[in-house]
Amino acid sequence: QVQLAESGGGLVQAGGSLTLSCAASGNDVSINYMAWYRQAPGKQRELVAGIATSGRTNYADSVKGRFTISRDNAKNTVYLRMNSLEPEDTAVYYCHVPYRGLIYWGQGTQVTVSS
Repeated sequence: QVQLAESGGGLVQAGGSLTLSCAASGNDVSINYMAWYRQAPGKQRELVAGIATSGRTNYADSVKGRFTISRDNAKNTVYLRMNSLEPEDTAVYYCHVPYRGLIYWGQGTQVTVSS
């Protein structure tokens, strides 16, 4: 069992920055891959960025060059630094962790970018 605790969402003006964090906890949990997804109103949930324990990352084309995903392996925590935010980035952002055949999701944190 994995518990995910997210923080860091909020309201920001276009061009601003926010950092999201997600801490995974559980008994003897060692997580390989952690990711952020987002879901805007009326749209499907989509992958934003992911990172493996090795540090290898993957990004959606729409956020490349603006968002940076990182992690602290010792703390099982993943971060998403979001720069140059655009109104189109407005969504609920979810932490995503596949672990031992199951998928765990965070509760979601709202990011709203005003124009």
